[in-house]
Amino acid sequence: MQTLLRVEHLTKIFSTHGKEEYKAVDDVSFSLGYHEKLAVIGESGSGKTTLIRMITRLSDATSGDIFLEEKNITRAKGRGLKEIYQKMQMVFQMPLDSFDPRYRLGDGIAESLINQGMHRKEAWAEAEDLSVQCGLQKELLTRYPHEVSGGQCQRAAIARALAIQPKLLILDEATSALDVTVQKEIIGLLDQLQKDRDMSYLFISHDIALVQEFCDRIIVMKNGKIVEEGPSEEVIRSPKNAYTKLLMDSVL
Repeated sequence: MQTLLRVEHLTKIFSTHGKEEYKAVDDVSFSLGYHEKLAVIGESGSGKTTLIRMITRLSDATSGDIFLEEKNITRAKGRGLKEIYQKMQMVFQMPLDSFDPRYRLGDGIAESLINQGMHRKEAWAEAEDLSVQCGLQKELLTRYPHEVSGGQCQRAAIARALAIQPKLLILDEATSALDVTVQKEIIGLLDQLQKDRDMSYLFISHDIALVQEFCDRIIVMKNGKIVEEGPSEEVIRSPKNAYTKLLMDSVL
């Protein structure tokens, strides 16, 4: 399988006044292939969010390297970041917080298209098409984020992420704030979008049942380290690491 994303010996140390506090991510290495769905699971404080913040360049790594399509993006800035975000997008846990409350949903979806030089009218039409693809009625695009449900807002967030046709979509607990019925609808939507658009997913979650249903492989993190990795069914049904066994026993 060809590699889309590769992380090598990634480490993040938080310090105060020059003194090391702790390693939030400790020597983590893994790869994600094209058209693959990879989950990162672990308890709160395991390092999942810090790992994703480094990959998306929202936070600098202390050491290690991140490669996107074999290009080292570890220290990318400025124009380099713009190129990265044309290939990689993120959907956050709280959809309401990811939109500017002063602008309509349609404006939020169309913004990245306008930034790429598309005329506003054309960008709005594309935003309508994307919203329909994501199961959101285009009439809702004239509403503000607080005027729609959490599920509708998350569909708009996915539509916005898809606007620039990324190859990698990172989902950070993107379904955890939704009720079970809406979760299933969003997972079904993501499955279909992957087939239609040939994307890869990096799926951060604490919901092991959801991960088992949705993802091809799993990485298990504890105290900033990867303690187990493998096919979803294998890791969940026959965990080898003691921590993974405890994690599975607590939810299955």
